Amino acid sequence: MTELVGRAVARVDGRAKVTGTALYAADQPVPGVLQAFFVMSTVARGEVVRIDTSAALAVPGVVAVLTHHDIPKLVVPNFPYFRRFIPMQGTAIHHVGQPVAIVVASTVEQAHEAAELVRVEYRALKPSVVLEDGREPQYLPPNFRDLPNDIRRGDAETALAQAPVRLEARYSSPTRHHNPIEPPTTTAQWDGDRVTLHESTQGVLVTRTIVSAAFGLPPDAVHVIAPYLGGGFGAKGPGWPHTILTVAAARVLGKPVRLVLSRAHMYTLTGHRAEYRQHLRLGATRDGKLTSIVETSAAQLTQTEESIFNRSDSTVELYTCPNVHVRHEGVRLDVASSSYMRSPETTSHFGLETAMDELAWQLGLDPLELRRRNHAEFDQETGERLANKHLLDCYAMAADRFGWARRKPKAGATKDGDEYVGWGMATETHTFNAMPSTASVTVGTDGKALVQLATQDIGTGTYTVLCQILADALGMPLADVRAQIGDSALPPAGLSAASATIASISGSVDQAARTVRAAVIDLAVADPRSPLFGATAAEVVTRDGFLVHARDGRRRESYRAVVGRSGASVLRTATVLNKAGHSYGAVFVEARVHARLGSVRVTRVVTAHDIGRVMNRRTARGQVLGGVTWGIGHALMEHTVFDRTTGRVVNPNMSTYLVPVNADAPPEVETLFVDKPDPASTAMGARGFGETPITGVPAAIGNAIFHATGRRVRDLPITQDKLL
Repeated sequence: MTELVGRAVARVDGRAKVTGTALYAADQPVPGVLQAFFVMSTVARGEVVRIDTSAALAVPGVVAVLTHHDIPKLVVPNFPYFRRFIPMQGTAIHHVGQPVAIVVASTVEQAHEAAELVRVEYRALKPSVVLEDGREPQYLPPNFRDLPNDIRRGDAETALAQAPVRLEARYSSPTRHHNPIEPPTTTAQWDGDRVTLHESTQGVLVTRTIVSAAFGLPPDAVHVIAPYLGGGFGAKGPGWPHTILTVAAARVLGKPVRLVLSRAHMYTLTGHRAEYRQHLRLGATRDGKLTSIVETSAAQLTQTEESIFNRSDSTVELYTCPNVHVRHEGVRLDVASSSYMRSPETTSHFGLETAMDELAWQLGLDPLELRRRNHAEFDQETGERLANKHLLDCYAMAADRFGWARRKPKAGATKDGDEYVGWGMATETHTFNAMPSTASVTVGTDGKALVQLATQDIGTGTYTVLCQILADALGMPLADVRAQIGDSALPPAGLSAASATIASISGSVDQAARTVRAAVIDLAVADPRSPLFGATAAEVVTRDGFLVHARDGRRRESYRAVVGRSGASVLRTATVLNKAGHSYGAVFVEARVHARLGSVRVTRVVTAHDIGRVMNRRTARGQVLGGVTWGIGHALMEHTVFDRTTGRVVNPNMSTYLVPVNADAPPEVETLFVDKPDPASTAMGARGFGETPITGVPAAIGNAIFHATGRRVRDLPITQDKLL
């Protein structure tokens, strides 16, 4: 029986999704459910003076218009995955698009119409919404979750002053917003002091924790269900006030309430990648060895939140450098709270990888060779050898497939018709987390297997990988196994974020399944009715749903026969802990710049990644394709625009907030994997990976544009006006 883990197995949930039988949170049938729609603040700073709901209440179908006078006092959860402010608990306004009322009606159309008729009077003050307009200077905020915002190794300033070669540059990235295809949604249904939520969430247990804390309930009084998710990218990782307010509305009215955020509402209610400025100084020897890195960044903070999400982990850890000083600073602004957005380290990594390219040009070195010379073989903090890191293999594999050796070492040297052609590359890296997770595996009397745990599939293929692990460990066909996830009532598992899912759950599922397999074998060899009676457990193998004597293939029987004869399902659980770490890679890009129009096309991409064991080659490749595409968006188009006078987002929709479409994607993306299991990983040798393939793409594109044109753009996105 060929192992399924590692193969390009098709998604087991694919048919359900393409036929429409997969029910997402807002699709779940809830009898008598009412529809909610928010009334949002139109000022960015001030307070509510008066709310007139009379016209809204006259709209047919409207059940209620709830304001801060109606919503009960709620507890702000003391939990790292919740932003520190709940709207509608008073009159203070901290940003445009803050909920000030909830209209509840029989249909969403009625609720939307009525929301437009609610009249709100404000006492407004002048807001500050971009970094350069901050009313107060940037500062070093408190550490977030014990992560320091001031990081020092050696004496970076002295080493920089003594460096034979120095580079100083400033980089910037704008505010960017998540745009998952499924808008965030909550359906809340109370039954006495218990509440059930159908929620689009990356963490059913996170949502349960936050809602139970806000309402003073025991955790088991909150049941959160999220079997499918139409993308999250961090927008659905933390708990957000819209969930709590929907639960509150349902409790006040005594009826189930459903809220589906509009696309525009997502731009102020579910986080974003913060506006970011980075001042980077590098010191090096004349042969390109880094001696000092000094970085100071400034990120957008808010009046209610001081957390820094765009951390400079790669600056601190990626390259060998004895002297490093990194400061994560912030500026308080009158905007909605930022949050994690897929690959949060990408923002700072763009500056580092662009600076490395600039340093290579300054030294007259191949940019790939500069990175090889600074490759870190040891952990920069602990000194431990990184024995299972294969980044150098990634460089070699991708460079060879791309043909990097043929690169011309002069900018602007290649032109094809009206387009300048350039090649660029960058290192890719991202941390992955590992969260405690418990898996339950059951083989029923029908001989079928079920794995259960409260993890989530956010579109990355978790259902499929779980079934692959289960089938291999039990020796069953894929058709005989099933996964049940996305339910807080199942055995506890972690948040599907921080590239943590596979690293957190794989070991637990594998061990639980192997324990079940052993238990079924024990039943067979102890049962006089079994053809395997009297054999030792070590003599029995499992394949294709059968238990088979290893030396006498005629002695065999199915899981169904053994477990069915026993009359009871076999169930085992397991919890296998893993540890956090890094995944690595390299990306090589060909970009073409139109000589007269300044338009940019990415025409070829080759990637190679070191992610430990590849669990599913098809879904892993899908993560690379998504990462490259998103990286193109970051580099060339994505940009949230604020009106600096009013504080409003002026492009809160898909027609003006541009994201890549098929026409923007390169004709081919070649995806290579080192595929060496990491012996330090208890997740069957796998590491977390999902966010890594985005990290280097924006810098690689910028570096290719410089190679094509000789023009260095340090402020993203790289739009046509910057190249004309």
